[in-house]
Order: sequence, then C-alpha cells, then structure tokens
Amino acid sequence: MRKFSVGVDFGTLSGRAVMVDVSNGEEVAVAVHEYTHGVMDEKLPDGTPLGVDWALQHPQDYLDVFHITIPQVMKLASVSPEQIVGVGIDFTACTMLPVEADGTPLCFLDKYKNRPNAWVKLWKHHSAQDEANKLNAIAKKRGEKFLSRYGGKISSEWLIPKIWQTVDEDPEIYDAAARFIEAADWVIWQLTGIETRNTCTAGYKAIWHKHDGYPSNEFFKALHPKMENLVDEKLSQHLLPVGTKAGTISAAAAKLTGLKEGTAVAVANVDAHVSIPAVGITSSGKMLAIIGTSTCHMLLGDIEKEVPGMCGVVEDGIIEGFFGYEAGQSCVGDHFQWFVENCSPAEYKAEAEHRKTDLYALLTEKASALKPGESGLVALDWWNGNRSVLVDVDLTGMMLGMTLATKPEEIYRALIEATAYGTRMIIDTFEENGVPVKEFYAAGGIAEKNPFVMQIYADVINREIKISGSPQTPALGSAMFGAVAAGKKAGGFDTIQEAAAAMAKVRDYTYKPIPPNVAAYKKLYAEYKILHDYFGRGANDVMKRLKDIKKEVRG
Repeated sequence: MRKFSVGVDFGTLSGRAVMVDVSNGEEVAVAVHEYTHGVMDEKLPDGTPLGVDWALQHPQDYLDVFHITIPQVMKLASVSPEQIVGVGIDFTACTMLPVEADGTPLCFLDKYKNRPNAWVKLWKHHSAQDEANKLNAIAKKRGEKFLSRYGGKISSEWLIPKIWQTVDEDPEIYDAAARFIEAADWVIWQLTGIETRNTCTAGYKAIWHKHDGYPSNEFFKALHPKMENLVDEKLSQHLLPVGTKAGTISAAAAKLTGLKEGTAVAVANVDAHVSIPAVGITSSGKMLAIIGTSTCHMLLGDIEKEVPGMCGVVEDGIIEGFFGYEAGQSCVGDHFQWFVENCSPAEYKAEAEHRKTDLYALLTEKASALKPGESGLVALDWWNGNRSVLVDVDLTGMMLGMTLATKPEEIYRALIEATAYGTRMIIDTFEENGVPVKEFYAAGGIAEKNPFVMQIYADVINREIKISGSPQTPALGSAMFGAVAAGKKAGGFDTIQEAAAAMAKVRDYTYKPIPPNVAAYKKLYAEYKILHDYFGRGANDVMKRLKDIKKEVRG
C-alpha cells in the first residue's frame, strides 16, 4: 500500500494542503483555501478602525484551511486516512496571537472582538516599530549579547515588540492572555490538543538561544514591569526542535480534518525554513530565496558568525547540525502588485483586454524588450520597509531618474531590478562577513512562473540560479517533516536527510548570467548601493520625516 504525507502551508493570503507520496515526492493532489478575512489592515470585522502599519488576521481562517483543504486532497488523490503516515505544517512568521489557557484566541470572545490587540498580528504588522526601537536601545545599553545574533537589531515584525505593543496599548488584553503564541504553534495545538513550541520560530523570532535560552527576566522588566515574568507566565521554556514529533491527531482534529486519530504530527516550522530540504539542500554554502509577496533568504553554515542586518542565526534552526542563517526583503511580489494595480494606464488595461491577457504579462512583455540601463532608472525596494540588511521598517520606496518620457514598463522593470539589487546586497553582506554563498536556489510563485524576473536576478547577482521542482515548495517541505515525524517504522523516514534524498525536487533547467547584462548591472548596482546607504544609514532621514508627518496628519 502506498504511503503519503500531508503538508499544509499557511501563507499571507491563503493556506494550501499538498498530498505527497513519501516514496518519491510526487505531489498527487493540491487544494487551496483563500482566507475569508484576508489581511485586515484598515478595520476589524466589526468596523473598528486600525492605525497606520497594522496587519491582522482571523484565526478562524486557519481552522478553515484544515477543514476544507485536507479532505479535498484526500478526495482528489483517492487516498484513505490509513495511508497517511504524517502531517506537517509551515507558517509565515512572526505571526502571533494571544490565547486563553485552553488555546481559545481572545478575539473569539465577544468582550474582546473590538480590541485590535486581541487579534492575530501578521508577520508584516509593523506598528510595533516604536517598541522595537526602544527594545534595541535598551538591549544595547545593557550590553545584551543576543543583539549580535540578529544583525544588531530586533525587528518590529518579531514576537517581543508585538507583545510589548499589547502591554503599551491594551494592558487588559496582556493580562487576559494566558499565552502569546506563534500561529504556527497554535495550529499544531489545534491538531494535537497539546501546546508545543518549536525552536525555529523561538530562535529566529523570539530571541531564544539553544544554549542561553531567552533573555533574562531583568531584561524584560527593563522593557516594562508587567513583562518581567513574560517567559514563565505567557511563553514556554519547553521547546521542541524541528524534525521531531509534536504529537498525534486528536479526536477533535480527526473530525475537523478527516485524518485518522493517532496520525503523527510534526513540530511546526516556518515557510521559508521548511523549504530548504524540499530543494535538496542538506549541506552548507547553499542559499535558498523564497520569492513571493516578500522574500526570505535561507543559508546553512558550519560556524556561527555575526552578520550585520541578518534576521538571525540559529543553531539547528533549519536542519540539525548546521547554523541556519536568515535574511529577507519585506516587499517583492507585493511591490509588483502595487504597481500593476495602481499605476497601469488605461490604454495598457485596454490593450491587455483586447489581447486577452493580463497586465502582468503585458508589462513583462514590454519590459523584457528593454536593455539593462536603457530606462535610466534605479529604484529602492523599500515599499514595505527594509528587512535586511538595514532592518528598518520606516524606510520607504524610491524611484530615481524619471522624465516626461518615462514609460510604465520602464518603472516596472526598475522595481524588479531593485529587488534583485536587494538580494545581491544580502549575498554580499554574508560573504563579506565570512559566510560563503556557493550556490543559489530559488522557489516560490515568481521563481516558478516568471523567467523574465529570474533572468534579471541571475544577471544582477552574477550566479547560476537553480529552481525548485515543486510549485508548492513549503508544503512539500512540511510533508517531508511530517514523514520524519512518522518515522521509518510507520512508513516515513528517520531523518530529514533521508526524506530529502527521496522526496526533494529541482528543475532540470537553470538561469545563467548573461555577460553583457552582468556588466550593465554592475554599474547600476553601484548606484543602488550609494542610494541604499545615503537614505538607509542616516545620511538623509527624509523617508522617516515624511512618515512622521503622515502619522501626525492622520492623528
């Protein structure tokens, strides 16, 4: 009897389940559920308005993903629950929520439905920047050694600033929360009936260290008196490493999903991190970029190094036995979508409609006819702040070189090029600080579907790019970890390396740098670096001043 594993990938706008044959990695069925509530960045479901830089979600959407997609993939693949050996999940991070002791989200309770801090704070929730700034200043003053492991700054996207924002803005919610928990761990709780915490999100997003643990109570007290005992009272000291078993499908989860009670469930993971073994990376020096609405850059290293602006380095954080490095860009696919939806002229829309194509395809066609540098434009890719290497969400986007002759496709191409420059900045920073990048892989919707973008990346970074063989790379990686949670005796694997050898996929083609383009982009990248440092390293803080004026006007 064939054995299968299910991987469930929770993204920014949707969740998807993939049914995978554990013997060869064949993805036999996929089902997607678009979140009913999407991203709430203007108001709550009851109409309560949200402030600047808020990004919330509804936890019911995550339960609906389980309830809708898992039965669908079983039906589509004609697979019985008895054939499924394990389940794994991955999630955007840091995406966190306050819950009661039994796991009930506070936003499910009538008395808290109109309280923004009772809801899920999505990874791109940036309104805790003030708290992040204060945290970094306090940590630096105290000489906290953890700062160096995160490139010198803790991001507003991460757990502690988001919790501190709750304390500052709504202390009643902080007091009511028995736990603050990553959504990744919360959905595992819903499957197993047991609260578990994973070392991946704890290490990268919650300032936890394999040997040192969390920062001291004295540090948290320095942030806010209420937070002195945060770790013991509202987090957890008991953490499980990735690649281990969190528990098994509970009776309640069996009813929710149609899975067999007792099926193995893997410890939760992060969408980018879980993708590393899915492309067959199980050794150091190979970087994987998950290119989607944002981009995460993952890299395995043999030693621990301090790299400015990295999102973190965690021992065993991705694969046991390696130091897992993370960097990222906060705006990539979102960047392109913003332009297409808001800046496409009426004649382009009419042309796309007449040719029965979409605006993305039309702009790509027009932009691909341009030579590197032909437009005279260069952009900064900070439309949603900068995650690496500056770690500053208050930076904003910029376009330089426009004239009355500038065309939409020239701007579109410059935005794409800007994201490639941002990736090169990350690669260069790692290498300059003793962490080699020998090979480059890409995954995600853009990597799979857009040869134009990937060729620009290859030319800008001047490296061959290998492409994931799965259109659902994170879900495949989660399914692999689900098979490891099951173990070899149950039909799975005993290590993630064994699972990768059998199930990982890459395409049989690559993108190779084109020498004339490489030469042109070398000049353009030099200009990007000048602008990057001028606007991003304090020489001119005009972006932040403009943002402050925006906040003042909006109240």
